[in-house]
Amino acid sequence: MQRSRIAVTGASGLIGKALVRSLRADGHEVVRLVRHPSGAGDEVEWDPRRQYVDVAGLVGCDAVVHLAGAGVGDHRWTQAYRREIRDSRVLGTAAIAEAVASLDTPPKVLVSGSAVGFYGDTGDRPVDEDAPPGEGFLPGVCVEWEEAAAPAQEAGVRTAFARTGLVVAREGGAWGRMFPLFRAGLGGRLGSGRQYWSFIALHDEVAALRHILDTESLSGPVNLTAPEPVTNREVTEAMGRVLHRPALFAVPTPLLRLVLGEMASDVLSSQRALPVRLLESGFSFAFPHIDDAIRAALR
Repeated sequence: MQRSRIAVTGASGLIGKALVRSLRADGHEVVRLVRHPSGAGDEVEWDPRRQYVDVAGLVGCDAVVHLAGAGVGDHRWTQAYRREIRDSRVLGTAAIAEAVASLDTPPKVLVSGSAVGFYGDTGDRPVDEDAPPGEGFLPGVCVEWEEAAAPAQEAGVRTAFARTGLVVAREGGAWGRMFPLFRAGLGGRLGSGRQYWSFIALHDEVAALRHILDTESLSGPVNLTAPEPVTNREVTEAMGRVLHRPALFAVPTPLLRLVLGEMASDVLSSQRALPVRLLESGFSFAFPHIDDAIRAALR
């Protein structure tokens, strides 16, 4: 991509920070959407709950990357927090899509976040972007989340949905919580350990987002997951190998349900998502294997 002006929501999150850093390193102008009156020259105010965007700040943007949303693993899933998970995604996406569509010269592309949770529990069955949505809370949220981008699509903006898996990184997400446990020798499988985890190294996540921005043929759903999903048991073994720590503990399913409540069903569910569209479009993973992804996170 030639030097461009790119707007990013969720720029303070794990993926957003890394993406902004990568784009700026290559000379792109990045504007960050923030939920307070804009102060710095690179800030644009927005409020997803009120579905407000300072549209003037998006004028001249060639692309928008929308990554904002409440953390799925940050709290117990009370009714109030389930509503926060849903609203932060659906209302936020609707606000961004409507703002993009309202511009006299809209950006060429909107890359909107989504998740492999779209597919629900697929067990051992591999799924690609053509698979239907699963059943349950998270698949339902993902369906609404993607549908909320319709105004941008109807305005002729190329719109892609980055269905991201579990990001392997020290700084946050599921792996950010796991690294300290495994370093202390307290890591172990969750439940049976047979559930598939569709992972992606943070480096590859950022590279894949940039690949979508640059690849005009990519629109609709795109799985951002490594090409070889692994089971939770295999993740546990890989963490033990790379960190040189025993991984002897196991968290039984009843205890997970007691501690996590409804969220346990999604921790224990299995998604074996394959990045078919990324691979077909010529994307190359730097860290396709779980051991390599873990080592990359430690670097």
